[in-house]
Amino acid sequence: MKMLRYLLIPLEVILADGGYRGDIIEEIKTKFGYIIQIVMRNDKKEKKFEPIHKRWIVERTLSWFDNDRRLCRNYELLMESSENMVKLSAIKLLLNKI
Repeated sequence: MKMLRYLLIPLEVILADGGYRGDIIEEIKTKFGYIIQIVMRNDKKEKKFEPIHKRWIVERTLSWFDNDRRLCRNYELLMESSENMVKLSAIKLLLNKI
């Protein structure tokens, strides 16, 4: 959260999975001022597929990143190398869309 505050100053709302429920939401709000919105999946046992809008964007992006060899496993020794590989993969995806 300190890194988010340092890099993304205008960030106000963070979307999180259902695993982040509980006291951590209030801790983040008091310490850093971020609002955490929990995006829950639907517990209905229907057979048809209906994606949850924000969750679908994240899952789709992560699956695109998984197509790169160096991102499908944790090959990097340093966190900075991993971050740079994610940035390069995002640049590659955006350039392919042009």
